[in-house]
Amino acid sequence: MYDYIKGHVTRVTPEYITLDQGGLGWLVMTPNPYSFHITDELQQVFTYLHVRQDIQLLLGFKTLEQRELFKKLITVSGIGPKGALAILASGIPSQVIGAIEREDESFLVQFPGVGKKTARQMILDLKGKLHDLFSEIDMPDEEFNLLTMVENGALDEALLALEALGYSQRELTKVKPKLEDEELDTEGYMKKALRLLLKK
Repeated sequence: MYDYIKGHVTRVTPEYITLDQGGLGWLVMTPNPYSFHITDELQQVFTYLHVRQDIQLLLGFKTLEQRELFKKLITVSGIGPKGALAILASGIPSQVIGAIEREDESFLVQFPGVGKKTARQMILDLKGKLHDLFSEIDMPDEEFNLLTMVENGALDEALLALEALGYSQRELTKVKPKLEDEELDTEGYMKKALRLLLKK
């Protein structure tokens, strides 16, 4: 219905951003809200309207590649919009595709809500069907696998966003000590935490 919306980001929360376009505020669910920043500059958000029974969600993505992979992921049985957003939170769609192409179930099951059955279904449904979306596919190096506040709120915001994506308190408690010595913004904490969570 909408390909993209250009507007000003006026609010960033752990689950969504508000995008103001001509006085109309769009509530947009995104994989990592903290990759967007409140600024006077116009920002382009690629959108997808998810409609099911009594639910309507407007989802937004920084890149076209993220959105196209999201659309493929939600066709897999067992993966809904929230699960697909959690998979895309790393911001590296090509690494997710690489795992699917390699049939790397152990990588895929590290995402919240993805068990062995769903990982196998992802591989069965999507392997060989994603090359047309991306020019190259990344293979994770040994250090990769998916999140710095020093009493400044950024780490807490990042952890809240990850909890909203489906990561458990137990998982987040394990990675938090590894982040507390860092001095990053909320997006930086998100990226480092995600690397730690997928490395476990």
